[in-house]
Amino acid sequence: MKRKYILTIALLFLGLASCKKDFLNLSPPDKDSSASFYKTESDFLQALSGAYNLLRASHGNANNSCWDMGEMRSDNTYFDLNEQNRGVGALQLEDIANFTDDAVNGNTQSKWIADYSGISKVNSIIDRLPTANFENNLKVPIMAQAKFLRALWYLDLVQYYGGVPLQVHEVTKESQASLPRSSVASVYGQIVSDALDAAGNLAPASNFPQSGRATAGAAKTLLGHAYLLQKKYDLAEKQLKDVTQMSYALNSPYASAFLPANKNSKESIFEIQYLNTVGLGQESRFIYQWLPVASGVSVLTGAVPNSPNSNGGYNVPSLNLINAYERNDQRLDASIGVVEGVLLGNTFTPERMKSIIGYTLPPGKTARRVVRKFLHTHAVTGNSDENFPVYRYSDVLLMLAEALNEQNKSGEALPYLNAIRNRAGLLGATSLDPNTLRGIIAHERRIELAFENKRWLDLVRSGQAVQVMNAYGTELKMMLTNISPNAYNVTSKRLIFPIPKIEMERNVTLVGNQNPGY
Repeated sequence: MKRKYILTIALLFLGLASCKKDFLNLSPPDKDSSASFYKTESDFLQALSGAYNLLRASHGNANNSCWDMGEMRSDNTYFDLNEQNRGVGALQLEDIANFTDDAVNGNTQSKWIADYSGISKVNSIIDRLPTANFENNLKVPIMAQAKFLRALWYLDLVQYYGGVPLQVHEVTKESQASLPRSSVASVYGQIVSDALDAAGNLAPASNFPQSGRATAGAAKTLLGHAYLLQKKYDLAEKQLKDVTQMSYALNSPYASAFLPANKNSKESIFEIQYLNTVGLGQESRFIYQWLPVASGVSVLTGAVPNSPNSNGGYNVPSLNLINAYERNDQRLDASIGVVEGVLLGNTFTPERMKSIIGYTLPPGKTARRVVRKFLHTHAVTGNSDENFPVYRYSDVLLMLAEALNEQNKSGEALPYLNAIRNRAGLLGATSLDPNTLRGIIAHERRIELAFENKRWLDLVRSGQAVQVMNAYGTELKMMLTNISPNAYNVTSKRLIFPIPKIEMERNVTLVGNQNPGY
């Protein structure tokens, strides 16, 4: 990447923050970095707020690539073909879901840019903070949060792209901008180093709702996740057990974990912050793309005006997922709904939201399945108040159960697993066979974390992605007529995404080092 490009993305979304406020302030951009910046504690808090703001694009669904690459790539969701929207953006979203994407896909490029934009921001903080002229005790939490964020962004990159350029310093001259790809092991080494530093210097969550900033619990969860991905199960166990000794707990019932009124609750380890403040750019709107293409969706959102929803129909819950729910699992009704309405020509007009449990389509009506867990009423169309979870406490419990089971500690894993099942109204698992329990844990991750951008990455790390997705593709082709014969030709080369072509052109050290198959 050229220096101009690096420095440009380093300045994106600079926000304002005040140390006197309890909650993370993600106000709109106000001031660029300059020679006079990065001097005071206020400067660094402002820059740190800007870094948190960038999470909306990398992890918070402000960028389509978050759910397209993490969820719609999997067997959990697919898309309703919108014949009225066949532009490049729609086609590239569909290509990722269908495994026909390539190195010029705009969504995989957006993910790459979003992650490196964040890394560029925190590298400036990390490099400049030691020489700033204010008290060291005030610097510690700033440095720890910056390192947590850098670890989070590199964890995203290594899972989606494999080994990537490991940029850990601010770019101040062109010779520093173009780095070769580092090995996967080296990237994980940096992630672990940053997460360890963060975990050792951040305070645990003590008050709920939390501020939205990173905590010791968030850093230990990230660290446990990174160890789990490397199959270092004993190290993952230690970090995740530490989290269970903190103040976190499951909300009950399941649906309450996603209520806007319960943002940053005792179940939240780390989530992306949004506010439905009109005109300030703080709102979330991802749910609109997950609602049907329709003449209006106010009957579902409660919002006005009742504008046409022309860019919806994505991330539609699959029948494969619905059929995976056990009988009486309360998470089904909380997670997935049925929008009932009428279809006149190509225009769908929603009339009501219906429960998916026992639903039967009445004569003369049309129905669309939708993600329900993030759909709550709000006042203004396009201005939702939904935060988006990166880590929930239920994820911690399931990762811990997995780490224990993989060490043949199945008996120790059961209580953590069954806490999740019991909340959902299900009987606890009893099997002590590691292979059986491995399947149950994987099933629980799919159901518990549905639509949280976990499923594709879980399939990849479990070694099941090729088999599961080829079977799912065959299933879809039998039900839908619009899927290309070339779709769902899933091989091991499709387990990671291509380095974006535009990045290969900007960074000459990447030339000839593309991921296989692209």
